[in-house]
Amino acid sequence: MNHMSDPLWLAGLAVAMALTGLFSGTLAGLLGVGGGIVIVPVLYNVFPLLGIPEAVQMKLAVGTSLATIIPTSIVSARKHHARGAIDTGLLRAIWPSMVIGVAIGTVLAIWLHGQALSAVFATIALLVALNMGFTGVDFKLRDITPRGPQLWSIGGFIGGISAMMGIGGGTVGVPILSMFGTPIRAAVATSSVFGLIISIPATIGLIWGGYGNPLLPPFSVGFINLIGFALIVPSSILATPWGVHLAHTIPPLALKRAFAVFLAITALRMFYSLIF
Repeated sequence: MNHMSDPLWLAGLAVAMALTGLFSGTLAGLLGVGGGIVIVPVLYNVFPLLGIPEAVQMKLAVGTSLATIIPTSIVSARKHHARGAIDTGLLRAIWPSMVIGVAIGTVLAIWLHGQALSAVFATIALLVALNMGFTGVDFKLRDITPRGPQLWSIGGFIGGISAMMGIGGGTVGVPILSMFGTPIRAAVATSSVFGLIISIPATIGLIWGGYGNPLLPPFSVGFINLIGFALIVPSSILATPWGVHLAHTIPPLALKRAFAVFLAITALRMFYSLIF
């Protein structure tokens, strides 16, 4: 474990975190995808190269990703609120069940082995990749968003899965809400608030759940690495306009398909490592 206190190792970690932020920010601006769905698989691939113990790799990736979602969700939610795009009625109806889902998902993220978390991430990431690769936003199961128990179950699922995966509400929330009848713009805007509902309690839980773990690298508070948090957030904010610019110069559909391939390969690699 002494290698993780070496200045050169810490410098390597810092460079890796900054590059992760640049990559996630560029893709966020380019494709409109949430940072978590990029950050977690990138960290999952980077942490083994840095010699971080396998037992904490996935939990550290999930926790660090959730922490970075807090400031970006605040910025995003404020912008959508200023435009009046958030469906406040839907938000009031869904947030209590989502909080319950986040609590359950956070407990599972702490309690389960990293391999189980990898299996959850790989499964949902593969579904997201298939959705991005083969379907459009106009696919719907119904025309009117349900209320009552049906909506509560949707909120609980979005909260629980997102907390376990280390992602904001958009990656899972937008396709599910649009599939169940919410207009896509309202789904995107409302899901920006989901990011706060999910990331704040889940981050607190993962700080508590990993506190004092001897396998964690330096500058970690629980399963959140502060170097990662401090560098991913500003570098992703810096790079987001680059992605927005690229979105107007490169065919977005081709890039969307390329990202779907990236997610699918990551998911399949996770499944392979779990089986073999």
